[in-house]
Amino acid sequence: VPLPSAPAMATTIQIVGALLVLAGFAAAQLGRWSTESIPYLVTNLVGASLLAVTAVASKQWGFLLLNTTWAAVAAVGLVGAVRRHGRPPQHEHPPLPPT
Repeated sequence: VPLPSAPAMATTIQIVGALLVLAGFAAAQLGRWSTESIPYLVTNLVGASLLAVTAVASKQWGFLLLNTTWAAVAAVGLVGAVRRHGRPPQHEHPPLPPT
């Protein structure tokens, strides 16, 4: 099986990054996630970071500025959310009662 080409890999990374940012946005707009929640901030941080990396590789400076700023704001928000809520949860659902 041949390895994917660099442009194909960059496109895949861009699509994953964009889908993460859009998923966080959609979840917030639909009232599923608060914009101050850890899942929202993590999806924005990871998605924007992936987009920023591909922007560097393709020398798209405006795209780099946008996504680096987006990731930085998400990172600052994430630090605040973790401080407010303690350690990030290991799982979304409460543990099952002992049997």
